[in-house]
Amino acid sequence: MSSSPHASPRPGVSAVRRLLPPGLLFALPFLVLFAVFMVWPLGQGLWMSLTDRALSAHTPSFIGVDNFTEAFRDAEMWKALWHTVLFTLISTVPLVVVALAMALLVHTGVPGQWVWRLAFFAPYLLPVGVVGLLWLWLYQPDLGLYNHLLDKLGLGQVAWLSDESVAIWAIALTTLWWTVGFNFLLYLAALQSIPDHLYEAAAIDGAGAWRRLFSITLPQLSRITVVITVLQLLASLKVFDQVYLLTKGGPNNSTRPIVEYVYDVGFTGYRLGYASAISYIFFALVVLASAAQFFARRRREK
Repeated sequence: MSSSPHASPRPGVSAVRRLLPPGLLFALPFLVLFAVFMVWPLGQGLWMSLTDRALSAHTPSFIGVDNFTEAFRDAEMWKALWHTVLFTLISTVPLVVVALAMALLVHTGVPGQWVWRLAFFAPYLLPVGVVGLLWLWLYQPDLGLYNHLLDKLGLGQVAWLSDESVAIWAIALTTLWWTVGFNFLLYLAALQSIPDHLYEAAAIDGAGAWRRLFSITLPQLSRITVVITVLQLLASLKVFDQVYLLTKGGPNNSTRPIVEYVYDVGFTGYRLGYASAISYIFFALVVLASAAQFFARRRREK
């Protein structure tokens, strides 16, 4: 005998529906994946930071906050953290300003817009291995393009990756070329969303190009500028790949960021517990920096 279309649901399904609200049922698959791949690893890492876990066969033992105490006294950790902050400072501003200039150039209707868009965004699509190999050749002391151009201009050659005072700037230049395309795309989309009637009204009032830029365009881009700046700060603080490929933290650890120091401690020094403690210290600093930016923005908007 066939069941009626208005038959009551099965008892098990009814019990689940009573215990869980409908919205939670839809979110449950994500919450399970989030717990497995985010919450559980974070908890494991925090526990590891409280032990003397190492890449060896010995059973780890609980040592409390000893790893954190050692980290705060570790001069190499603070040096690596300073390199990270310095790289963030010298890379974030150009990555925002240059991206804005590129977007304004394309948005003004310069001929061959598709060529400009492709040229500006294409480097961002390259994998970091290709970028590292390409710029290693550009920075070569004798055969590199940059030193060749300096020779043609009668200037002295530069040890781009072996001079402690120059290496981190060279890495920042590589990062600018590689990643500015993403910020450019965000700015271009924001420019295209500005209402045309604002510019039409300004033109009727006799406002010139520069006046329209500072009175209309830049204020309308303030929100996306904050978003881009925050995203760029977080990305720069996590720098690792291009530094490792270009200098491996050298010369004399003058470019080693905090993430590479964690890698060296954990996978070269085999001290996973201590590396975890450094990671959580760095994580806490990033959270504090993000929170400070958030509250500063909220205060400006009030």
